[in-house]
Amino acid sequence: MPTPDVHAYLEAQQRKSLLRFITCGSVDDGKSTLIGRLLYDSKLLFEDQLAALTAESKKNGTQDGDLDFALLLDGLAAEREQSITIDVAYRFFASDKRKFIVADTPGHEQYTRNMVTGASTADLAVILIDARKGVLTQTRRHSYLVSLMGIRQVVLAVNKMDLVGWSRETFDAIVADYRQFARKIELENVRAIPMSALHGDNVAMRSANAPWYAGPALMEELDAVEIDETRRARGPLRMPVQWVNRPNLDFRGFAGQIAGGRVRPGDKVRVTPSGKTSAIARIVTKDGDLAEAVAGQSVTLTLTDDVDCSRGDVIAAADDAPEAADQFEATVIWMAEDELLPGRSYWLKIGAKTAAAQVTDIKYKINVNTLEHLAGKTLDLNEIAVCNVSLDQPVAFDRYVQNPDTGGFILIDRMTNATVAAGLIHFALRRAQNVHWQAMDVTRESHAALKNQRPAVLWFTGLSGAGKSTIANLVEKKLNALGKHTALLDGDNVRHGLSRDLGFTDADRVENIRRVAEVAKLMADAGLIVLVSFISPFRAERQMARELVPPGEFFEVFVDTPLAEAERRDAKGLYKKARAGQLKHFTGVDSPYERPENAEIVVDTMRLDAAAAAELIVSRVLAQR
Repeated sequence: MPTPDVHAYLEAQQRKSLLRFITCGSVDDGKSTLIGRLLYDSKLLFEDQLAALTAESKKNGTQDGDLDFALLLDGLAAEREQSITIDVAYRFFASDKRKFIVADTPGHEQYTRNMVTGASTADLAVILIDARKGVLTQTRRHSYLVSLMGIRQVVLAVNKMDLVGWSRETFDAIVADYRQFARKIELENVRAIPMSALHGDNVAMRSANAPWYAGPALMEELDAVEIDETRRARGPLRMPVQWVNRPNLDFRGFAGQIAGGRVRPGDKVRVTPSGKTSAIARIVTKDGDLAEAVAGQSVTLTLTDDVDCSRGDVIAAADDAPEAADQFEATVIWMAEDELLPGRSYWLKIGAKTAAAQVTDIKYKINVNTLEHLAGKTLDLNEIAVCNVSLDQPVAFDRYVQNPDTGGFILIDRMTNATVAAGLIHFALRRAQNVHWQAMDVTRESHAALKNQRPAVLWFTGLSGAGKSTIANLVEKKLNALGKHTALLDGDNVRHGLSRDLGFTDADRVENIRRVAEVAKLMADAGLIVLVSFISPFRAERQMARELVPPGEFFEVFVDTPLAEAERRDAKGLYKKARAGQLKHFTGVDSPYERPENAEIVVDTMRLDAAAAAELIVSRVLAQR
């Protein structure tokens, strides 16, 4: 059992509010030094940490043997060697009034994704400027990212004022320059503070070195600023359902963290995206029922009616519910080494909801240094763009500027499960409300029964020259002779019509396969056995095609021919052109081919000729029909 003093201390800490903030700025503006100084002034360093800091300062410090507070944050060896911040470093400290978690974010452009990660949970940003250098390109870029991520409270820390003699004119000029830019990106709530992080001036306490400055020290500002949860509590109720809690037949509750507003028993609510309405019966917690819960609290809600509500749905105020749509415009921040390819299928996670999604159109990219709009077909690491996003089902959402918890999402690579992007929703596309599925009386089962066959998609994949088209043609002839109704989609033929506008970049290849997969699905819905002969080099697109048709109807046929053999055949002379540099983005030469990992049928063309391969495929497919 803790002693009474310890118990009282822990209770006092629990009652304190928590402010999350980030520090950002150009290289060497003093971000890590500032946070180190805050930790030092907050008396949160143990004796062994101070001893280690003293030793480290003598070895790797930049202050001629004096304490180098930046070393408390620059934890990576690469950071200490280069005296820069690379990763996001999180630190906890507390004042008498409040607890804090601060994220020290990197200043270099190549680490934009790291800064976005740190900003995603922040209530406030401390943007540092070196008083000797003024507002730089990196300052503008970081400020834009802060605005983009919905952080509306900014402290402009004009650091190293001691190196300009605490000049008021210098400070005022920097602040005026910054405010002019801040207005363009809708950053209105900016508090400017002159300081010297290294010496502690205007950090924890006001400094006598700036008698002309009448505002608060940084710590005073952090203690007084409004926390986002307080602001969100004034908005409409939002609670994404994380778990349907049903321990027995007599209890059914919906567990989650309230993302906005407040809720009381008896409040009318709406479950989105279904739109079903009910009322709150109880607010259940481990410590007993509550009379009210507000944004930031994790609770279990029970409803007065037995309505359909599942993980990923949002329980919201009945008279102010979020939108529900399967298409919207969003800002996408790309965080992966591999480029974003429009048309490729990713997992989209918003709250507790996961859906398949595609970026259907990159409307424009944003130069984060100049805010200029640029054309682009793909996104590379750290690039930002405004895009149209399409999902396979409606999801509930708010605009990101209204509620980041219900308006932000991530994209996940379906092959690796790696997070590849963050997204900020702007609005639902009009087509999402105006385009609806039309019910058909004649079903796909009726089409298939009329043809006395089960529909299927036979997806032939392999290198150019592997023999896909030859084998697919023989397979169709055999099926036709057996009275089967078929259609053959060949890569070269499709590019004369449906895909005549596409080239051979990775982005165009993804779009080509997306179109063909949708056509194959429609043909299978008509009861046909569809043969698709395309290189289709990427696993993600082949998986997307598989998921368009019911289980058991998709057969991936890997025509396995070694690259050397395919190049030896080279009936069309394409490999020769590619090797000579006359044909760019050629699969196997300067564009990758991802071999199938679990193909239903593998044809080894070094062992089987085309006729034998066709016989094998027909027997395998018909055996399962």
